[in-house]
This record gives sequence, C-alpha cells and structure tokens, in this order.
Amino acid sequence: MIRLQISWIWFSLNKSNLRIDGNSGKEETLGDSLGDDEIYSGGSFYTNPPDLGRFYSTVSHVDVYSPACKRARISAPFLFEPSGFEQNKRPSIEVLPDECLFEIFKRVPEGKERSSCARVSKKWLMLLSSIRRSEFCNSNTVAEEKKETAAPVCNDVEMVSCEDSGEVESDGYLTRSLEGKKATDLRLAAIAVGTSSRGGLGKLLIRGSNSVRGVTSIGLSAIARGCPSLRALSLWNVPFVGDEGLFEIAKECHLLEKLDLSNCPSISNKGLIAIAGNCPNLSSLNIESCSKIGNEGLQAIGKLCPKLHSISIKDCPLLGDHGISSLISSASSLLTRVKLQALNITDFSLAVIGHYGKAVTNLSLSVLQHVSEKGFWVMGNAQGLQKLMSLTITSCRGITDVSLEAIAKGSLNLKQMCLRKCCFVSDNGLVAFTKAAGSLESLQLEECNRITQSGIVGALSNCGTKLKALSLVKCMGIKDMALGMAVPSPCSYLRYLSIKNCPGFGSASLAVVGKLCPQLQHVDLSGLCGITDSGILPLLESCEAGLVKVNLNGCMSLTDEVVSALARLHGRTLELLNLDGCRKITDASLVAIAENCLFLSDLDLSKCAVTDSGIAVMSSSEHLNLQVLSLSGCSEVSNKSLPCLKKMGRTLVGLNLQNCSSISSSTVELLVESLWRCDILS
Repeated sequence: MIRLQISWIWFSLNKSNLRIDGNSGKEETLGDSLGDDEIYSGGSFYTNPPDLGRFYSTVSHVDVYSPACKRARISAPFLFEPSGFEQNKRPSIEVLPDECLFEIFKRVPEGKERSSCARVSKKWLMLLSSIRRSEFCNSNTVAEEKKETAAPVCNDVEMVSCEDSGEVESDGYLTRSLEGKKATDLRLAAIAVGTSSRGGLGKLLIRGSNSVRGVTSIGLSAIARGCPSLRALSLWNVPFVGDEGLFEIAKECHLLEKLDLSNCPSISNKGLIAIAGNCPNLSSLNIESCSKIGNEGLQAIGKLCPKLHSISIKDCPLLGDHGISSLISSASSLLTRVKLQALNITDFSLAVIGHYGKAVTNLSLSVLQHVSEKGFWVMGNAQGLQKLMSLTITSCRGITDVSLEAIAKGSLNLKQMCLRKCCFVSDNGLVAFTKAAGSLESLQLEECNRITQSGIVGALSNCGTKLKALSLVKCMGIKDMALGMAVPSPCSYLRYLSIKNCPGFGSASLAVVGKLCPQLQHVDLSGLCGITDSGILPLLESCEAGLVKVNLNGCMSLTDEVVSALARLHGRTLELLNLDGCRKITDASLVAIAENCLFLSDLDLSKCAVTDSGIAVMSSSEHLNLQVLSLSGCSEVSNKSLPCLKKMGRTLVGLNLQNCSSISSSTVELLVESLWRCDILS
C-alpha cells in the first residue's frame, strides 16, 4: 500500500507539472511566498472525475491526490467500483502515519517536487521541514525507487530524477528576514524547505515575533535541519525561542560565523555553550538583554571559538568580571572589536583588556558604573592596547583627567576618540590627552560640560599636524568670549568641523575657531542660534581650501550677507547648503547662489523668507543644476512657481513642498505628472 501511495505521489507531481494554481498556468517556487498561513487541503487532479477511469485499469482502490484548478481545494478522492465512483470521507493518504510519510518525503527530489509537496498542507510542510538535509535519499536512490514504483501504475509515465531538475549546491547565498507578525514557525519551515535548492540560506534575521503564533524553538529547529549552510543568525525580541533551538543550530549549522541575540530571555548558558562547542567558525557575537546568559557561556565562547574577532555585550545582569576577563584573555590573539555596555564589571575587567587586548583596534565602553578611575588608568598603563585605533567612552564616571591621559599614553596609534557624557573630564584633561595622543585624527565630545573654549583651543593647537575632524555636541560649558591670549599655531589639517546645539558657542568663539582652521571643507553649525554675521564671516574668509558642505540649520540670526559671501568665496566648490530655519534669508541670497554656485546639488531653504521671484531667478540660471531642493514651510512660494519648478525639474530628483500653504494640491499633482523622475514630498 505504501508503494502505491508513493507511485501516485510521483505520478501526480510530474503529471501536474508541479502547479499549485491550475488556472494561472504559472509555476510557483516555494521561496518567500510559502509560509503563509493559507495552506489548503488536497483535491482532485481532473475537473471531470470520470476521466480518472482510464488510469484505474491495473490497480483498484487507489487514492489520488493532486491540485485543483482553483486556489481553494476540495478533498475529493474517489474509489473505483463496478457500481461507479464513490467519494471517501477521508483521503487514505491522510490515514498514513507520520513515519510512512517521512519515508516517502525522504525520497522526494529537491527543488520543485519537494516544494509542491510542502504546499499541500501544514502537516506536510512541517513534516518536510523536520527532515535533516543529510537524511534525504540521494538522487540515484530516488531515481531507482521512482522507476520501481511508477511501473505498476502507468508504463508510459516518464519520471525525472533529482539530477535532471537543476539542483543547486547549497552554499548559503540567500538572505531571509522576518519581522513582527510575519515571524512564525510556519514561515520558518517554509524558508527551510524552499531555500535548500536555491543556493542555500546563508543569513537569517528575525525581528520580533507574532503575538499569537510567535517563533519558537520548533521553527528554529526547522531552519537548522534544512539550512546547514547558515552563516549568520540574528534573533531580536523572540521570547519563545529557547536553548532547544540553539541546540539544533549548533548541531546542524557548523558553518555559523555570526550570532546576534537580543532580548531573548529564554536562551541561557546552555545554548551558548552548544554553539561554542559545535561552531568553530564563529567570528562575531552580539548579546543584548539576555537575562539568562552569564559567565559560563562566555567562557566557552572564549575557549572554543578560535576565530572570534568581534564581541558586543549589553545589559546582561548575570555577566561579570569572570566571564569578560576569561573571554578577553582566551581570544586575545584575534579579537579586534570589543563593545561592552551596561554590565556589572569592575576595574579588573578593564585591567585584563589593557593587558590582553593586543589585537583590539576598536573599543567601546558605555555605562560601566562600577569601574573607577583606577580601572581606566590601569587599562592605559598596561601598554597592551598598542593597536587601538578607535575608542568610544560613554557615561563612565571613571574617566577623569588622570585616566584619560593614561589612555592616550598607552594607545600610541589611537586615531579616533569619542567622549560622551563624561562629566569629570575638564580642559586640563582634554589638553593633556591631545598632547599625548600624537596620532589623533578625529575628536568628538558630546555633553562633556566641563569643557570650555580654552580646552577646545588648546586641543586644536596640540593636534595641529594630525587632527582632521572635530565635533562638539551639547557641550554646555562653552561660553562665548574673545580669546584673551595670542592665537596659537593653526590646525592646518582640520577638514571637518561640527558644532551642534552648543548654546554658549557664539560669534566670538566661532571667529577664534575660524582663524585656527584655515583648511576647512565641511562645516556643520546646526542649532547655534546665537551666532551672527560678524562671527561666521571671518570663518568664511579664512577657509582657503574652499567649503564643500555647509549646514546652518537653525542659525536664525544669519542674513543674506552671509549667503552672498559664501556664494562669492566658495561658489566653485560648494555642493551642499542647508539654510533650514534661517528666517532672515530672502531672494537676495538666491540671486547670489544662482550667479556663483556652479556645483551646488543640494539646497535646503525650508522656512526661509524666499518668494516666487527667487525661484524664478534660480530656474533661469544656466549653470545651476540642483538635484535636491527643499522649500518646506516657505509660505511665500505659490502656484506661480509651477513653470519655474518644472524647468528646474530637468535635474531634480528630490523636491520637498511640505507645509507650503500657497501651493495647491492641483499644482502638486501637475508637478508629479511632469517631473516623473523626481521624488516629490507634499
């Protein structure tokens, strides 16, 4: 009986040309579409049931399953008897135990045939996904059984082997992502079955989970069995996935290189230990808010994953010095990127990093409340961070003037330094740090409120030969005052200057910075509402290299004089200009831009006092080729600008007309029709 069932499965799959929708005439592949919750039960192959009679000459009481002509299927197998056709209440194929179906499915070739089987019902899909890739019979075995089982049913039916179906080696080329309500075990099972013959699944990302039928270890196990080529796995906010899922991943996916676990409360040390013991190629590990993962898991990763080069650990309350120090010391030869945030570690862990972090090039330490000044001082003086190139420290009370200087002396190749919310760092510490860090190229200070204008000037003078970028964000300690001493030697290599939302930074401070930085190309002064024309004009005049990008968003006191000077002095290099919120900018600025800016491609005039006349001037310019133009909130620009905007549309790819109260919806519709290449916001 089982052999007859196999025969009819093979016959139906090949005869129907593997179609799910008989009306459409299109073959469907499993891929992404399979996995929807709309799985239908079986139905008759022919629309006219009596046509089946000619196939029943050799075998009686044989049930046939195949797709119907409609998407909705009706279970309608028939038995041939002398009295005619009689409909069964239940297809006999469904009577078979799972063990028999398992044996049948093992012999289904990879590709279209297996995908068609998976579409029959949820039960068949889950059974197929439960078969390990290694458990499927090879193509020769399948071909032989197909020949044996096909002959009794119909001698003129040609069966196709797996070798003829275009089987693709599973090397892990595909990426799949499930988010929110789409993340279910059923979809994971569909992915496991559908990707095996299409290059193999290499990367899987699961973001969130269905609130009713969320992802569990069952779905992850299906991925493990069907996708041994998996190299990257990311699980975010999947509370029902536990250690059992990771056990299967570890058992089957030995090529795994990247593992990302975030908000996975059911995964513990056991799952991580299994990964460590079976995935020697693991090179990147990210763990965030996993309350059951502790020191034992990290110890195993450090000892058993010799290729590990990147770790990121955040907010895991069970992790302490023992786990971090063991991981760092065990993986010291290749570990290049380390990120630790909100952990219960002490000075001991930082001492280990300073001693064993010989290969570390990127280090990020955030919200380490139990690390004192001594910990950072020892990390710097251990002299082990010789290859460190980028360091980010956020909200660590242990960073003081003394420890900051020690870090600079112990990291001679440090090029990028970012300090955020380090309330105990003062001007003295900043100046000492920049003096000792001879290779520093980028310095970012955010909410370091003890830093003043004096510290900034001292840092610039110390880094005159190397520093290329300086960024200050929300540094409330900076007060606007004229420099009381002679201007030090200029910082001739500085190309990027960003000063954002520092309310005390005014015209006097900006004038000093302008004299110190003659080679600026990128200037971002967003949110400096206190600067005036007298402060920014000296900076524009001192920039010898030519400004390329200028952001003056929120500088409400600037007038047309600044824009005119900018266009006149830097029109041959300027590519981006943001004047959002500069309410004193009028059409006069647009005249200067139209006449002088040859390469300007991005212009933001949001909430400026420009009118239709200014738009007309820009549209008539022969050399102005804007690609992005924002007029959001420009109430004086009206429907009269329609011809001008159409003319400018020959180069525009982005146009923002939001909150333009004088432009009607009909005008916007006309623009949308005319400027088909342009993305218009309204």
